[in-house]
Formats: sequence, C-alpha cells, structure tokens
Amino acid sequence: MSVVRAHERLSRRLDGPVRLSESMARHTTYRIGGPAAIYAVCDTVSDLAYALEVLAEEEVPWTVLGKGSNVLVADQGYEGAVIVLGKEFKRHRTEGGQVRSGAGVTLAALVQDAYSRGLSGLEFAVGIPGTVGGALAMNAGSREQWIGDRVESVTLYVPGSGLAVVRGPEIAWGYRTSGLPDRGVIIECSLALEEGERERIRRTMDARFLSRKASQPIGMPNAGSVFVNPDGDSAGRLIESCGLKGERVGGAQVSELHANFIINTGGATAADVIELIELVRKAVSERYGIGLETELRFLGA
Repeated sequence: MSVVRAHERLSRRLDGPVRLSESMARHTTYRIGGPAAIYAVCDTVSDLAYALEVLAEEEVPWTVLGKGSNVLVADQGYEGAVIVLGKEFKRHRTEGGQVRSGAGVTLAALVQDAYSRGLSGLEFAVGIPGTVGGALAMNAGSREQWIGDRVESVTLYVPGSGLAVVRGPEIAWGYRTSGLPDRGVIIECSLALEEGERERIRRTMDARFLSRKASQPIGMPNAGSVFVNPDGDSAGRLIESCGLKGERVGGAQVSELHANFIINTGGATAADVIELIELVRKAVSERYGIGLETELRFLGA
C-alpha cells in the first residue's frame, strides 16, 4: 500500500482538495475521530472513476463519506482514503413532480425546495441530517415512511465497470437498509413527489420538526439513533427501562432526551462511545435477552 504515491497522483489530477492526515473530527456530526490517511473531494464522475482506479492500483482502502451524520471514526483514524462527492454531485433539478438529485445534495435542502414548489412526499425527512446519498444508503426515515418509497431510480458508479442505473423496485429497501452501498457508489437518484397544498405541507413539516426537537438532542454532537429498533419494540424504550438515561463514559452520554442517542458532551473519544455502546448492549441483553444492533457505521480500527 502506498498512501504517499496515491496522494501525489490524486493531487495532480483532481480539481478538489486532496489532503494527507485529515482530522475526521472536522467531518462528522459526532465531532470525534482521528485522521484519514487521505481525504479527497471528487467533483465529477471522471474524478471519482480516476480516484478509485488510483486507490485500487496503490492498494489503498477507501470509503465514501457524506456529512458524517451516522459515522463513528476511530481515535486512531482510518488508514485509507475518505472520498467526498463535490460540485457535480451537489446539484438537483425538478420537473413537475420528479426530482433528480445528486448524492451530495443535503437532504434538508431537498426537503425545503420541495416545500417551496408545493411538492409533497418528503415531509417525513424534516430534521434528518446528512446527504441524499447517505439517506439512500440507509433508507432514512421512520417505521412508517422512508425515502425508498419515493425512489424511481438510483444511479451508481461501479468501480471497474462504470455507471449503472437501478430501478426503485429492484432495490432491497428495508428498515435502515437498502443494500445499495454493496452495489457501488451512489451518485444520483430520481424521486417521485406529488403536488400538495403548501400550507398543509408546512404544517406537517413544522409538526415533525417540533416533535424531533422535543425528543432528540438536536443541539448536541451526535450521530443519530445508535441502535436499530428490534422487531415490535423501541431501542430507546428498552435502554430507558434499564435506567440508562444520562449514563456516561468519559465525554459520551446516553441522552436524557432520547435513550437511543449517545451524545458527545465535550471531549468524548470514539473509545468512550464504544464502551458506552457495549455497556448499553449488555444491560439490555441481560434484562430482555435482546441483542441490540447498531445503526452506526464504524470507520477505522
């Protein structure tokens, strides 16, 4: 593996920034994480194709990162390349009720634009952080509604092969999963919305946002829900019933607003978060015999 050689080659070719030893605490909503060996912004599909080719040739592992809203990066960092989708992937256009969006567009921007055009179908996504690509990867939403319900197609870049279009019904949508990351890099999607009454859309959005604000620690660094809800139950309820609201390890704390959130109260390390996750898992397993699975994506050692 040659990180230095990969960095040199990418720096010569890519228009976006390419950096060595980039602190990932700057790029995750947890504000936690050591350095990535390489941090590279790809502004075009050709940049992405070239970057992945170089990284394969130099035997450098890689991952794609959006806004880092469901990621925990190890304190030691990530001995690979973090790819961020830049300019070309941050555009979207709307024709009638069809929205074509790059994977780098923030979900919040898409929700607001749909509202401004009187289009309904994304109200459920109010307050969900991250990019469209990240939302597609994990089928963001609630138990009742998720982004997969609105997808007509997704365009992927498949390393060594090229672009591939997958129709919405061909995607294995599930609770907090889509299977898309295993098929390629998500670069674009087409969503189907419908015309709605703008005032009704606004009321729905306001109600959902106020509900999130009242029940989730929006103002504190966190990575969203830590655990997947088990069938027929709520991870938050299980954790709270074990008396773990407010439980701390170092700078990491189980939120007192919602027990399925672990917040960074200031100076938390990835090790703190992981230790607290294991403490919660053990308590729930011992009391209920349920093994909680994490929603978080772990990056690094």
